[in-house]
Amino acid sequence: MNKSLSILGSTGSIGRQALEVARYGKYKIKSLTANADVELLEKQIREFRPETAAAADEKAAADLTVRVADMPTKILSGAQGVCECAAMQADVVLNSVVGIAGLMPTLSAIEAGRTLALANKESLVTGGELVMAAAKKNGVAILPVDSEHCAVFQCLAGCGDKKQIKRLILTASGGPFFGRTKEELRNVTLKQALSHPNWSMGEKITVDSATMMNKGLELTEARWLFDIPAQNIDILVHRQSVVHSLVEYVDGSVIAQLGVPDMRIPIQYALTYPERKKSEVRQLRLEEYGSLTFEKPDYDTFTCIELCRKACAMGGLYSALVNGANEQANLLFRQGRIGFLQISEAVAYTLENIKPCLPGGVEEIFETDRMARQAVNNYFRIETEQ
Repeated sequence: MNKSLSILGSTGSIGRQALEVARYGKYKIKSLTANADVELLEKQIREFRPETAAAADEKAAADLTVRVADMPTKILSGAQGVCECAAMQADVVLNSVVGIAGLMPTLSAIEAGRTLALANKESLVTGGELVMAAAKKNGVAILPVDSEHCAVFQCLAGCGDKKQIKRLILTASGGPFFGRTKEELRNVTLKQALSHPNWSMGEKITVDSATMMNKGLELTEARWLFDIPAQNIDILVHRQSVVHSLVEYVDGSVIAQLGVPDMRIPIQYALTYPERKKSEVRQLRLEEYGSLTFEKPDYDTFTCIELCRKACAMGGLYSALVNGANEQANLLFRQGRIGFLQISEAVAYTLENIKPCLPGGVEEIFETDRMARQAVNNYFRIETEQ
């Protein structure tokens, strides 16, 4: 019997590809959520006929309610509506919401006992200790959807003791600017930053890839997901995006997971786990590549990775602080209000000058996030617009 599926963030890049997998595998869609793209969400509702749908934006939800008044789908609104969809009965909840906004839906799905396919890395970056404790308490499996973490997950199959693991090696495409100097990056445009060589992603994560902050966030996520110290997680630039990550064991063996750069592979694996099923993805033919290359990241030019590693070492809510600063600086760059290199400058400033809240619950996480965003606005002398 095919599984039932709820997709949070169904109008984004991962959400759309998840629906392609669902269409091919004939999955029953129970819930769909989006932020404000009601035009696409309406089309998805009419095709997949979910029991519930939610728009996080209240005005968008009101519009959607009118648009699909002829459908049996129940429309919910706001962040609470997204959380309700996350908690509803489904075999798998796929969370592909962008940013810290995905944290509460992650916790809602876990507390409801739903198997969680996680594409929202910020849930673990900002609330790793809280999320993993909740998953353990509720006996919930967290299945990674990010290609790198899905690769590590597969490479760890059969590993009965984490003491056998020497290190994790996450690969990075290097983004559109690999090999550039800081001076060459000073005046790059948003259009250039969004020209990713291998992957088709949303704007926020594509800019994160260009700064290589995305790899720092993935390092933080892996630290929690696999219970491995950050110092035992390395990064390699692999321009072809064929080797998605590797695990080195204490005996010197290194196991890698390979595949064409197509997110439908890790999405489908998270949905079918522990089984594997046929997919629409084209076959990997290594002879078409000729060679695969691996290089050390340029940490002097792309400083975000080490800022994330430093935040991991500092502990507490410092990773949440770094994430909030990056989300705000990334947004300001996409709005054309700051330069590309100023993203990492703002994150470094925030990490060095702002002390986060002491760890507690979600209130402390979101307050730390607010402090980080305010610090970035203060750094650029931007008045808060909310």
